[in-house]
Amino acid sequence: MRTEHLQIGDLEVEVKFKPIKNLHLSVHPPYGKVTVSSPEYFDLEKVHVYLTTKIGWIKREQKKIANQEREGEKLMITRESHYFLGKRYLLKVTEAKRAYVEIHHHVIELFSPAHYTTAQKQKQLDNWYRKELNTVLGKLLTHHLRIMNLTVDTYSVRKMKTKWGSCNNENRTLNFNIELIKKPIECIEYIVVHELVHLLERNHNKNFIILMDRYLPNWRTQKKILNDLPL
Repeated sequence: MRTEHLQIGDLEVEVKFKPIKNLHLSVHPPYGKVTVSSPEYFDLEKVHVYLTTKIGWIKREQKKIANQEREGEKLMITRESHYFLGKRYLLKVTEAKRAYVEIHHHVIELFSPAHYTTAQKQKQLDNWYRKELNTVLGKLLTHHLRIMNLTVDTYSVRKMKTKWGSCNNENRTLNFNIELIKKPIECIEYIVVHELVHLLERNHNKNFIILMDRYLPNWRTQKKILNDLPL
């Protein structure tokens, strides 16, 4: 796969040339990054011409993303708001000899050593989020892999800037954004099915839509909910 960059006015676009048939344009949250997947046999000038016809659409999508509600920077202090599976919780920071996390009622309680910095508390919460998301993903993947008669070699949870998930068809691995654990479980399920369908169909074409409709009929609703939630 070859990667190039195009500059059109103040717009920078990442172009990836892949063994596909059609151009695919995307604008990614949270910063409005623009990417294009292009057939390998297209030249950069052809992609440039295509993009000039899409400037209006790109600007509208970037404006929507820029106006989307966002979570503020976290200070990791008591009574600060944090999200888990689509619900808002208040953080409670409690001094303790060892680091662990408990959730009860509408509170996420962070038991942290007195010397922990804000960054260490954030890492502690992230580790808990990762563990919880792995549990959710394990159940969803087991369910949908059986229904779709598929197998995957492995999956991982990581911080991702521009995607909720990704799929590598060659080695049959999946990656999921740790931020998904803050979203409703139905939205997590949508991303799981979306990435599994990519094992059957690489491109976002008509066949991809048919498969999504077959395996998750309400996927459009869940996609909209996910896109409308705070970043």
